[in-house]
Amino acid sequence: MEKEKKKLVILTGPTAVGKTALSLRLARELGGEIISADSMQVYRRMDIGSAKITRKEMQGVPHHLVDILEPTEHFDVCTFQKLAKGAMEGIYERENIPIIVGGTGFYIQAVLYDIDFSENENDGIRAELEKLAQEKGAAYLHQMLAQIDPASAASIHANNVKRVIRAIEYYRQTGERISVHNSEQAQKESPYDFCYFVLNDRRDRLYDRIEKRIDEMLGAGLVQEVEGLLAEGLSAGMTAMQGLGYKEIAAYLQGEMTYEEAVYTLKRDTRHFAKRQITWFKREKDVIWVNKNEFDYDEDRIMAYMRQFLYKEAQR
Repeated sequence: MEKEKKKLVILTGPTAVGKTALSLRLARELGGEIISADSMQVYRRMDIGSAKITRKEMQGVPHHLVDILEPTEHFDVCTFQKLAKGAMEGIYERENIPIIVGGTGFYIQAVLYDIDFSENENDGIRAELEKLAQEKGAAYLHQMLAQIDPASAASIHANNVKRVIRAIEYYRQTGERISVHNSEQAQKESPYDFCYFVLNDRRDRLYDRIEKRIDEMLGAGLVQEVEGLLAEGLSAGMTAMQGLGYKEIAAYLQGEMTYEEAVYTLKRDTRHFAKRQITWFKREKDVIWVNKNEFDYDEDRIMAYMRQFLYKEAQR
């Protein structure tokens, strides 16, 4: 007899689309606990730039993978997968439903399809590539990747040094392109009975929300937050400081660009990031698109639509 799959709900979408409010409503309705699929909200004291949910905003809904690492600690998809699966075990034991919420599509894919990230981290390749990145820059490393794995280079931004290094490292270790490996892994059947929602909006409204959010972050003290992190001894090259909002403001504080240039760059790159997120989700299979404009931005109507999928088993 086939083992019954455990339920899993995913709510994702581009940055600033409004996932947080909807995720809380989903969690209350389903008896769910939220797992953050965000590469920045794991870090303590990085609150404003990551648009981190506050304890008050959580409204008593349990949240996992928020505020668990120091900014000096490394965080990548392998770490996320391990921590998320650990959190899910506890959620299932409490007979609740895990709801993965966030905009990092690769993280979500890693858990949903239980992608195998078996690797040998002690062969010195990663250290060599990290040194190369420091000496010759992100663009040089990205060009290396483009030569061995054009598909990965097209989908990974040059500034995402961590993922560029991982892709080159994987190729050197295995002789296989990581884009091929990930594609094969994603074709596997998921071990979960899942609903994968992608919340989206019209491009002009989304970009307007992004601009307003960044203005609010700056008004809330983003510059002071980054100043504090730099004062702790964090360098611009650290994983945590590569996040949108942090690297641009750090560049301003270190005299590499003016304040106006930093804000312009942050808004532009965040818009580009949202566009790449949407492109990623369009490639994913078995996703349910929830376009807010089609429901006149009425959350009750959006929830009614999502319920059709959440309770499909009960309707049979």
